[in-house]
Amino acid sequence: MPDQPKRISDDGSSPAPLDARVHSAWRAWLSALATDPEAALAAALTYESLDASARSMWLDALEQDAPKVPVPKVAIYGPLLWVEADPARRSRIAEAAFGDMTADSVPTVERTLRGVADNGDRVVALVLPLYLDFVQVLSCRYTANNGFVWVKHEPVLRKGEAPRQGSELDSTPLEQTPLHPIIEELAHAVVAQQRSGQPLPEALRIFAHLFDSTLLES
Repeated sequence: MPDQPKRISDDGSSPAPLDARVHSAWRAWLSALATDPEAALAAALTYESLDASARSMWLDALEQDAPKVPVPKVAIYGPLLWVEADPARRSRIAEAAFGDMTADSVPTVERTLRGVADNGDRVVALVLPLYLDFVQVLSCRYTANNGFVWVKHEPVLRKGEAPRQGSELDSTPLEQTPLHPIIEELAHAVVAQQRSGQPLPEALRIFAHLFDSTLLES
């Protein structure tokens, strides 16, 4: 947490630190990031809404307080890495979260699921591990020749809440499927979307590491 704001004491004679309870609540909230997916998502969205200066202040605060919170550092820094695009800050966050891992390190896909809708559309879910009991999910409906009907990114879910064999998505049963054929189909859908002149869903760019990077260039 940044240096504690000062307040005037009751007798007006000298400044005093802001109530220590604020600091305690901040650390308790940081601890919750390791077990509460809603808290982790809130951290990501709050950080995303900040300007560059405020983001740097947040990271400065974590440098002071994260070592004092008894949870894995990836739980504290991971939500920020999901939404940070600035290379310098990404490197700073990744170093704090993963030590000798780099900001370019990306998770492998834990499982891939696909179903075929009644009209022939493909419905796909990719589940990627994050940390502890959390995963992120990219799901979409598409045709290889016409592009995407919809794309959705869920940045944090408990593993038990993520799609698996037998789950339904968009009223379509899913079956576990090898990754590489799905990536090829998705790549064809990206090309079809671009040829049609439609913008690519922003969620796809978060997973650019899964594709030929040139496919997702603006």
